Amino acid sequence: MARFGTYRRRMISDGLRAIRPTDVALAGGFAAFGLLEEYFIRMPGGWWPYVLAGVCALILVRRSIPLLAMLPHVVAPIDMFYVQATIAGEKTVNFRLWQMVAMMIAAYTVGRCVPPTSRCRRTVLGIALILLTTGMYLWFDDGDPMAALFFPLAPYGLGVAVAVQARRTDEAASARAAIREQQAREAVMEERVRIARELHDMVAHSVTVMVIQAGVVRRRLDAGLSVDRELLHSIEASGREAVGELRRTLGLLRGEDADSAQPPAGLDRLDELIAQVREAGLTVTMRRRGAPVPLPPAVDLSAYRIVQEALTNVLKHAGPVRVTVTVGYQTDGLYLSVLDDGGAVVVNVGGQGLIGMRERAALFGGELRVGPRATGGFAVEARLPMPAAVAR
Repeated sequence: MARFGTYRRRMISDGLRAIRPTDVALAGGFAAFGLLEEYFIRMPGGWWPYVLAGVCALILVRRSIPLLAMLPHVVAPIDMFYVQATIAGEKTVNFRLWQMVAMMIAAYTVGRCVPPTSRCRRTVLGIALILLTTGMYLWFDDGDPMAALFFPLAPYGLGVAVAVQARRTDEAASARAAIREQQAREAVMEERVRIARELHDMVAHSVTVMVIQAGVVRRRLDAGLSVDRELLHSIEASGREAVGELRRTLGLLRGEDADSAQPPAGLDRLDELIAQVREAGLTVTMRRRGAPVPLPPAVDLSAYRIVQEALTNVLKHAGPVRVTVTVGYQTDGLYLSVLDDGGAVVVNVGGQGLIGMRERAALFGGELRVGPRATGGFAVEARLPMPAAVAR
């Protein structure tokens, strides 16, 4: 018994918390309608104030307890169409319109809150209540069976239609939200790959140069030879450049402005790059073909990174060899080639560096070819298409 009392109090509390302003407005409007009808028509029966108050309370919390709100209307026809005998021997029908309106509101609420698509016990009970109410109206109102069918079933059908449409709208909104979330995840992953490629390109090159130069210093010290101060300065400069590029990339990741003191990488900084690898031991020949034209920043950066990664691979896998770097401007695109004569060079074609170069070329609809040369050594060749306006 105590458990039932606790459940009842919890149900009442939940119902009161779920009341919306529209519920209050509907209950108030219904109460005003019922009072006006009773005032002007003055139908017999002194019970109506209590029933009207109870029906108003059910309308107020109908969304929380739709089946309980519908239950009183199953037996309502017994009173609405009860034939009473008057003193003169005539018969009259005790029919109140506000009872019919209350039944329609309750039937709509059952269809809206407990639609057949929910597939649960409450659904079966809701359909049973609607059918039982329809049967009661047909039984007691044999004069107009179409009205008896229409008034209980039409509001219920409307409620079901609204519930189905609301569910479809929610499903469509959920699908759109899922698509947006998937697109956001893909964008984040794409950005992470881009940042990882940037970090690999700049850090791997600078660190490779520093490692090779530091190895030269160590071997000279082991042999008791003097160390060229310019070599130490070059190691220091490579480290500072790596740190500067790292800070710039991380700043872009955080949404900050790029360091104005450090210009973005591009082919105009290719001479600096070649000077670094020359100090690391490579013999580099630089060739330029065609008239240079302004490049879009993204194409310029990708071209620089492709050459940078190719030279870094030569340093790591071939050592101090001769390298020829060619940059050609032609009408159909920008041509890049890095050729070395290091003999048989073993390169991991699935490595991060080559993957990054292929992605950069593919990003602009270009192409990349890598592999051993017939005359010995290794070749990296790329073509990056340029916009027609730039090419002209």
